[in-house]
Amino acid sequence: MAAATLMSREIAPEKPLEMTTGSSSRNVDMEIVYNGNTGNDMGISTVGFRSSKYNPAEWHETNYSKYYQSFVDRDGSEQIRHESNQTSKEAEATTNKRQAAVTKKLNERVHDINFWKLEIEREITDVIAETDLQLAQKKRLENALRATEIPLHIATDNLNCRQRRVGVDMVQDDVELALLKEVEIINNVQDLLKRTISQSEKQIVLNRDAKQNLEMDWSDKKEALEIDTRAAALRNHHTNKQFYPGAAKFEEIQSTPESWAQFSHDNIVRGEHERMASIQLRTMIDNILEDTSRDMREQCDTVDTALHKRVVEVEDAKTKMEENLGKICDEISSQEKNIEMLKKSIRDKEDPMKVAQTRLHNRTFRPNVELCRDPVQYELVGEVHEISQSIDALHAKLNSAENKLKDLQDNRMALEKEISNKKNSIFIDRNKCMTVRTRYPTTLRLQGYQ
Repeated sequence: MAAATLMSREIAPEKPLEMTTGSSSRNVDMEIVYNGNTGNDMGISTVGFRSSKYNPAEWHETNYSKYYQSFVDRDGSEQIRHESNQTSKEAEATTNKRQAAVTKKLNERVHDINFWKLEIEREITDVIAETDLQLAQKKRLENALRATEIPLHIATDNLNCRQRRVGVDMVQDDVELALLKEVEIINNVQDLLKRTISQSEKQIVLNRDAKQNLEMDWSDKKEALEIDTRAAALRNHHTNKQFYPGAAKFEEIQSTPESWAQFSHDNIVRGEHERMASIQLRTMIDNILEDTSRDMREQCDTVDTALHKRVVEVEDAKTKMEENLGKICDEISSQEKNIEMLKKSIRDKEDPMKVAQTRLHNRTFRPNVELCRDPVQYELVGEVHEISQSIDALHAKLNSAENKLKDLQDNRMALEKEISNKKNSIFIDRNKCMTVRTRYPTTLRLQGYQ
């Protein structure tokens, strides 16, 4: 007897009694043979009885087998239905559990993507802000570089103007040395500013490259976030789903979670590195602009001080020369009067000389013995010699006085020329150089703020 199934608890069909007890006159293992006289007129129904008819046991056996097979099939079917129901429930539970786990993983992935996306957004914002500040610093450098053209023009113009000094005033004084030093400082400042501008431009390019990489990563993150957000929100009752054969596979070029996070981390680190380098460069630019403007202003003050001191020295020299010129002019006047006096003295000696010589000439006509070397003769001869010596002495003094007068006049001309040179030098230093230097740029302009 078969056991009952789990579902219906139905009892398996029992075998008929004839199949269990049997008959003494019936051989179940052999074909039934009928020994009676059927005659020859029984017809076709008696033909082949033994070979084509089934016995009752076979009939019951066949029926039982049909019943039992029906039972077995129904039992198997019920078991399959039960197992199918269990399998369906298990499959549904497993599918729902796995779908919930995948949805959870998708939400976690969305959280991770959103985290890195926000980090990248923050870094992009910081890099953009830093790039804008770096551009402002570059603008300051360019303004400062343009501002150095005015001091260079002023210093060059001062040197050219001072080349028009004449005479001894064409001296390499402290002003010229300070101006040459100023030109050197300005040239060095211009070279430094040009190199710094080049550094700033390179840093801006690096900042923009880092920003571009971050923006591309952010764009990928945004697209992936939208895709995974839609995937996490997709449910079984939604209509925007369909079969995609072959979708369940791993791409050869897919990244790993570690390489994925490392890629964004490296982009952020590079952005931070370039941003820190840009901040350091901006700090260096501030120091450079402050130092260069201070050096230029200090040298400008040095030149202004030297110019003022030089103007005072030249004015003092001019004043002293004017005083000496006045004295020379007075002395020339006195010397001219002295020459006139000497000439008058020489002229005054002519009459006494004439008197003495006339006396001597007239006494030569004394007759005979009267032509005597008397004391008068000696006195007259001595008088003539004395007057001659006086005239010679006066002529010598007159010659010396005239030579000295010429020296005084030459000195006066030299003083007048030198005074004129000093006036020219004062005009150049005070009216030209010092006036032009009032247009020297301010510290704010030299630092690139204007």
